[in-house]
Amino acid sequence: QVQLEESGGESVQPGDSLRLSCTASGLTIRNYALGWFRRAPGMERGFVATISPAGGSTVYAGPSVKGRFTISRDNAKKIAYLQMNAMRPEDTGVYFCAAAQSIPAMTTGRIDFWGRGTQVTVSS
Repeated sequence: QVQLEESGGESVQPGDSLRLSCTASGLTIRNYALGWFRRAPGMERGFVATISPAGGSTVYAGPSVKGRFTISRDNAKKIAYLQMNAMRPEDTGVYFCAAAQSIPAMTTGRIDFWGRGTQVTVSS
């Protein structure tokens, strides 16, 4: 059974840093691009970042996260990370880990597996 389990979500203040983790089981992680999505309050789930199966390529949602967020992975440990720095209230939401066949599959919504999400709240 495939599982993607997110962890690390919590309440932080603006300007703080936070690292999310996604631990995979039941799949050969090196065969999948991994990614993060966010569902902000009252909004649809949207793409945040993704990393290629070997970790050599990354794509971010746009200037709102690029430069502040960093996605990485450790295939030996079967973990993906999302390092978030200089956090803002608009980063608030439920963050989901996802696995897809490739970066293009990830960014076009062709997701093979989802995690259940972890809540991140940025508030003063």
